[in-house]
Amino acid sequence: MKNFKFILILIFGFLSSSCNLDEDPIFLDETLYDTPQSASAALDGIYQGLTNYNTLERRLFVINGFSGLFNTNKNGNNINNKNNANLFSLKPNYDSDSENMWGGLYGVIAQTNSAIKSIRVVDNPSTNDELLFSDIAGHAYFVRAWAYFSLVRLFGDIPLWLELPDSENLNKSKSTAKEVYAQVISDAKKAASLLNGASGNGYPKQYAANMLLAKLYMTMATNSDLQEGSLTEMDYWQMAYTEAMKVYGKYALVPNYSSLFTDSNENSSESIFELQISQDAANSQMGRNFTPLNYKAAQAFGWFQVHADVYDLHASTYPGDPRINGTYLSEYTDANTGDILKVYPADSGRADYDAAHPFLFKFSEKDPTSTNQYNNQNIIIYRYGELLIMLSEISNELQNGEQLGYVNELLNRVGVTPQAGYLGSKEDFRDAIMMEYRFELIGEGEDAHNNRRRGFDYFLNNTISRHNNNPGFKPDVDLTLSTSESEVMGLLIPLKEINTNELIN
Repeated sequence: MKNFKFILILIFGFLSSSCNLDEDPIFLDETLYDTPQSASAALDGIYQGLTNYNTLERRLFVINGFSGLFNTNKNGNNINNKNNANLFSLKPNYDSDSENMWGGLYGVIAQTNSAIKSIRVVDNPSTNDELLFSDIAGHAYFVRAWAYFSLVRLFGDIPLWLELPDSENLNKSKSTAKEVYAQVISDAKKAASLLNGASGNGYPKQYAANMLLAKLYMTMATNSDLQEGSLTEMDYWQMAYTEAMKVYGKYALVPNYSSLFTDSNENSSESIFELQISQDAANSQMGRNFTPLNYKAAQAFGWFQVHADVYDLHASTYPGDPRINGTYLSEYTDANTGDILKVYPADSGRADYDAAHPFLFKFSEKDPTSTNQYNNQNIIIYRYGELLIMLSEISNELQNGEQLGYVNELLNRVGVTPQAGYLGSKEDFRDAIMMEYRFELIGEGEDAHNNRRRGFDYFLNNTISRHNNNPGFKPDVDLTLSTSESEVMGLLIPLKEINTNELIN
């Protein structure tokens, strides 16, 4: 997919050079969607907006930090740095990462609003151009749905922009989370009906919209405040099953789990929605920020370390699981000195903060000889492994007898036997499958939501208290996570939005 990435470089350069501070952004030009070529360029601009620093690196930093599973050495290699004391200990305050993520996602939403307003689609498209315009419109609806789903899960009630601002419409009051969910469902359904694959490889297909719908219905099944009055919890689980089954069998697991997090196996059979990263086009700093310190020759910060007890639970549940080596890093050679560096569990003493937790390895540059602080590794947003876990969870709630089959399909790849909880009651299975998300997908962007999706009590008992009360907890190297419902369940709307939006106080 490097050809696709090269196109992004050209498109980004065109978009950047075609507007200045005295002009409206180029995506506001309605004629941009008059021809297939310019409309395709605008579509690439929308997806490039998802790969910039604010909507990629800052978003991952915020959602992983707010999951209760990580600590960080950003802004200080100690347990009391401002990120650990704020976001990572589930005591969110106003912070620049959340604010810039907010701005980045709303910027992409503005681009999709322009596309939705401007592009012309026809019923029953048949010509190549008609199919392409339909597909591009489908992408605009999909990205808008995904962006709002990302925001509402973190912030709750938020402004719902479905049009472009103008001189008469500069501010927007908050819509309720329920209203936002209704709009996301509408957009995702529209996307599923319009997407047809005409844009080619490297772009998500309609099945990504089906997977998004399944996620929406799963969330609504366990949150009565989001549900429509005529529908029951089981109705939502059934709707989630229907959407997930539209995706089932359309993709396949790759044989080697670790290969998912390299730049040599991009857009694989497992990938459903993948961001195309180019260090030149997107200026991606993933390889600098999330590669362990001194793992490679170039600058690296290692901003994500997984709580030691999270690692311990994975290792004790599935001894020898190949996913462990693909996910965590605890021992490596210093690229500059040749010394062997160890953190937990390779260094089992946990004597100081520096060595008390393993690094998250998924986003790391995999070449220790790399002298570039940036990297080209794509970032997978949705993949088939997650869909199998979703189907297992949904099937357990429906008690349709299929739940263990999807788990076996997933675990057969790594050659491990399903944990004991899968053979117990419905509740035991539920607890096991919620942990399977963590073992399979930690750090990939869904932890904060999955940990909260079943409500405060479930989050408290299965993440917060499990961490705070684990036998190996050491207050000098382990974060104490907040147990206050008012703190841990959502982020504050950024001050910049409050100070500039007259309809929000």
